[in-house]
Amino acid sequence: MDSTNPTRGTPRLTAEAPIIHLDTVDSTNAEALRRARAGTRGPLWVVAATQTAGRGRRGRAWVSPPGNLHASLLLVDPAPAAVAPQLAFVAGLAVHDACTALAPGLADALRLKWPNDLLCRGVKIAGILIEGEGGLAIGGEGVVVAVIGIGVNCGHHPDAVEHPATDFATQGAPIVAAALLDALRRTMAARLAEWERGAGFAAIRGAWLARAAGLGQAMRARLPDREVSGVFEAIDEAGRLILRLTDGRREVVTAGEVFPVREEPA
Repeated sequence: MDSTNPTRGTPRLTAEAPIIHLDTVDSTNAEALRRARAGTRGPLWVVAATQTAGRGRRGRAWVSPPGNLHASLLLVDPAPAAVAPQLAFVAGLAVHDACTALAPGLADALRLKWPNDLLCRGVKIAGILIEGEGGLAIGGEGVVVAVIGIGVNCGHHPDAVEHPATDFATQGAPIVAAALLDALRRTMAARLAEWERGAGFAAIRGAWLARAAGLGQAMRARLPDREVSGVFEAIDEAGRLILRLTDGRREVVTAGEVFPVREEPA
């Protein structure tokens, strides 16, 4: 890869990639996108002690108190647009790797929920939000920009009834956000290298499934227009969720939310 040409992809991410530290920001994802629009190539980490308008999937607010990790990674042309959604699985593995490195006693309790949450004993402890823009002019030509937003509940979690959450301190394994960021910089670089702009997704897919929450169990998927229930069988080569329905048919879920059948969805 030609790292001198911004139209030929981001220079390979390393554990030494630069970091912008902010006390307060509306959203680390929003700040990363603003910097990309201003011409920043990346890779670049944007980290904030607090966010005033942090957000999760589907426009939900992400509570962002001091002590938790709020970080976004800016990547310019990380892969062809067709495979860029696979970044959710790459990032999920990197977060799982970093958290298990710092909290090895919870390794068996930490599982990845399709498509991009980290659970601890079945309850959300971290979330990932991938955002991007296509055709952004950097270096005089249009390129795809991806921002990987990561929020980890290190010492605090919201008191939510609809979407229960927990944190590492509550689970008996307090993690310092700065130490988690250091670990995440290493694990993200390693998983992106393994992914190889989509060429290595088979390995990523296998590793993700080995850490998946609810694999082989009954799940309910809430889709934009309906709900379906079935056994979580796999994710396919595109990262889509495969449910085996009671009548034997396979339901391919491209976008939606999944819940264990025993749990009423919010």
